Amino acid sequence: MFRRTALSLAVYLALSAAFASRAVVAQSAPVEVVASFTILADVVREVGGERVRAVSLVPENGDAHVFEAKPADVATVSKARVVVVHGIGFDRWTERLLRAAKFSGETVVAARTVRPATDGGKNDPHAWQNPANVKLYAAEIRDGLSKADPAGAEHYARRTADYVARLDALDAEIRALFAAVPAERRRIVTSHDAFTRFGEAYGIAFLAPQGVSTEAEASAKDVAALIRQIRAQKAGAIFLENMSDPRMVEQIARETGAKVGGTLYGDALGGPVQTYVDMMRHNARAIAAALN
Repeated sequence: MFRRTALSLAVYLALSAAFASRAVVAQSAPVEVVASFTILADVVREVGGERVRAVSLVPENGDAHVFEAKPADVATVSKARVVVVHGIGFDRWTERLLRAAKFSGETVVAARTVRPATDGGKNDPHAWQNPANVKLYAAEIRDGLSKADPAGAEHYARRTADYVARLDALDAEIRALFAAVPAERRRIVTSHDAFTRFGEAYGIAFLAPQGVSTEAEASAKDVAALIRQIRAQKAGAIFLENMSDPRMVEQIARETGAKVGGTLYGDALGGPVQTYVDMMRHNARAIAAALN
């Protein structure tokens, strides 16, 4: 009897250890998350921390407006537990991609609760150019990750709260940069119209030869009209974008005499700018320096 009891106890302990080991492995395996572009992938990492592994479909310095998914991207999405898309018309190609991958996991639309912003009758989907909207992204991502990984809900909530505090500090920093710039000097030219939300938040007028998407090239008529507008309004500087062809901006600079203020990061992270916070700080400092 004693031997049988001892043997049963040994088997029980061995099985318990095995199950415990499996549980630890399951908890230590990160949640696989696919984001449509680099800025969203960064917000996922901020909210998820070590509990997630996030990849971006659009590469660094890539143009999400004209991105075309490859078979490898379909495979990547099919293996994910969570997919984060932007919505409000920015990354419509994700709809076809999700269907092609037969994705059945958790889909998060980061900009689901962002209010529309219009400029000249064209809705601008680049909502992340205002940090207040990225706080909404973080909340949507927190909720999506918590559904996919309920055990991490408290972790995601805590990291989201910390990130929101950092975004508030970023917003205050940017406002302080522009406080001393007179309103009549707050005019900037960029490659395409990706900064309406930034302009709304911080009182900067942005002019651009291309519309809110880079899918269609600016016409010669549009460029000529912009050159006349720059001369009349005396724009402070012209900026390139990290994912745009510089030749058009360089032509406008030559014909107007406006100085090229450097590179702004509109739709993609890359190079020295690897986080959303770094991107906004870089853009704000470059614009403020040009206007001053």
